[in-house]
Amino acid sequence: MIRTTFTALPILFAAGLALAHGDVAPQPVDTAALPDVGEEWLIENPYREEAVGHDVWTKAIEIGSSGYNQNCARCHGLEVISGGLAPDLRFLEAEEYGDEWYMERFIHGYTQNGITKMPAFGELLGQKAAWAIRTYIETRPDQDMVDEFGDELKAMRDQFSAWSEDASGADADAVIARLSEIAGEIETLSGAPVADSIALRASKVIDGTPAAYGRAAEILTVGLSAAH
Repeated sequence: MIRTTFTALPILFAAGLALAHGDVAPQPVDTAALPDVGEEWLIENPYREEAVGHDVWTKAIEIGSSGYNQNCARCHGLEVISGGLAPDLRFLEAEEYGDEWYMERFIHGYTQNGITKMPAFGELLGQKAAWAIRTYIETRPDQDMVDEFGDELKAMRDQFSAWSEDASGADADAVIARLSEIAGEIETLSGAPVADSIALRASKVIDGTPAAYGRAAEILTVGLSAAH
């Protein structure tokens, strides 16, 4: 189903991107923290967790998030949730077929009748930024699945806010375990094996201290708000 959807994307770009960001200068992305991938453009994402390990994968998502929000969100939507102006990239499958389509657009952009509907980012941002953004995109969670846990996550956010002042009654291990359970239930729309959900993010920052609960509360607050 995903492959069929993206086979039709050139038509969607032609019909829907008349107001896209061809008039906005691409913003640089700091990729110094990521391992080099060589000069020749690859056709498969080198920053997937199984290839580089959890820490590099996490850093790629972090850098990709920044790069996406600076250069792509205007058309493709916050958290990659499209408002209809441009294709919803969350459905672009996390395998070589999807990588090839993505890189073709990233490197060369898209022009119709002499009008730039999507700028060419390749020479301006480089390959490391390209794959970091790709990693961020493909790990976006299925928002409907996140919404199923919305009430519980809101309650946890409120509890974390309280614990950010006094965490004496908190059980960090139990909280991390529950957030991890929720994260395990949330899938991606791309087919990537792990969704970078707000539940997963929150579980990674909790260490039992009030400050950590404050950070977890902020993650849940921002994530729950951005999706709607």
